[in-house]
Amino acid sequence: MAKVMLEYTKTVLKKVSFDTKLFCKEVKKALERLMPEEIEELKDWLRLFLNDKPQLQQSLIYLKA
Repeated sequence: MAKVMLEYTKTVLKKVSFDTKLFCKEVKKALERLMPEEIEELKDWLRLFLNDKPQLQQSLIYLKA
């Protein structure tokens, strides 16, 4: 059950990656809702996912907070 929310979050982020504001909003929501170990996995996934998406790089600022 724990991984379900993380996988759902990844799916949502992929679907909203066309809109920077929406993507950032979903990243913030995910960081509020996921468990600490899931957040670490999400951070790793985001770094890989955003590698070729410079327009979404600004969302990484929420990972440092």
